[in-house]
Amino acid sequence: MFYRTQIWIQNGGAHEGFLIELNFPVVPILEFNSAEVSAISEALNGASTIDIKWTTTDLLLVVLPSGEHVMELQPRFEAIKKCPGRGLIVSGIAPLESGFDFIRRVFFPKQGINEDPVCGSAHCALTPYWSQKLGKCDFIAYAASPRGGIINIHLDEQNQRVLLQGKAVTVMKGCLLV
Repeated sequence: MFYRTQIWIQNGGAHEGFLIELNFPVVPILEFNSAEVSAISEALNGASTIDIKWTTTDLLLVVLPSGEHVMELQPRFEAIKKCPGRGLIVSGIAPLESGFDFIRRVFFPKQGINEDPVCGSAHCALTPYWSQKLGKCDFIAYAASPRGGIINIHLDEQNQRVLLQGKAVTVMKGCLLV
């Protein structure tokens, strides 16, 4: 992880500040062949899905018809607890006028986190998925949680790495004694 000074455009104005960059390995995605599709649909309050994948990190990647569907989603957290895996990554392609490539939300109610505000590691599976679908390696993603967040992403195909850049929120401070 390192800090980088960068200028970005937001709300029509230029801003300068620090972005944090994280370098993660790609998380492979596999086909999801299960009779539990109805449980997933129930957990997503009846939302129609266009694709469901399984990650090697024990998460379900569920793709909805659009980013608008992702933002409007009213998940049923108790039903998500009954779905296979540790949690759900829900994503959809962003509207063209939004300036984003895809939109996503991540739910971990089994682990006591109903919705992760900006789950960086989810992009380790999302990035290769959307790279294959959209035919590119650089993305701007929107985390559509109530707090929200914007993530700049680069897929390094040669080294199978996902580089994430964004502003960060301090959630904990501590000291490590070695």
